[in-house]
Amino acid sequence: MDKDVSARRVVVGVDGSPSSYEALRWAVRYAGMLDATVDAVAAWELPGLHGWSAPAVDMEVDEEETRETLREELTDVLGADAVRSVRPHVVHGNAADVLLRAAEGAEVLVVGSRGRGGFARALLGSVSQHVSQHANCPVVIVRTTSS
Repeated sequence: MDKDVSARRVVVGVDGSPSSYEALRWAVRYAGMLDATVDAVAAWELPGLHGWSAPAVDMEVDEEETRETLREELTDVLGADAVRSVRPHVVHGNAADVLLRAAEGAEVLVVGSRGRGGFARALLGSVSQHVSQHANCPVVIVRTTSS
């Protein structure tokens, strides 16, 4: 992912969960106060891909599908006008690792409290917990009102 170290950046993880949508809204509002850009990051990874028994898949198709889903989510959550202020990034890899790399040099990393996986009653998801412990910048964890 391209990082302009001279520009102020707010990095936000987007995974399709209501919590990540709240994080996206928060990141856009905060970036507006800082006059910063927003990098919306979606990580994608295919289960079982790392083993010798990985399924035969077309990586480019899966990446393009993720890219299109991210575009649609950004527009749905922010609206057509506001989405122009956000730079979408689709990165292959483990979500926590991808977000930590993307947040290098950022003003803040914003994530939802829980993603699409895990247990509904958990206080924090595994990704939000991991990045809060390992990020080199401040981390904001956003909860949904129904969480």
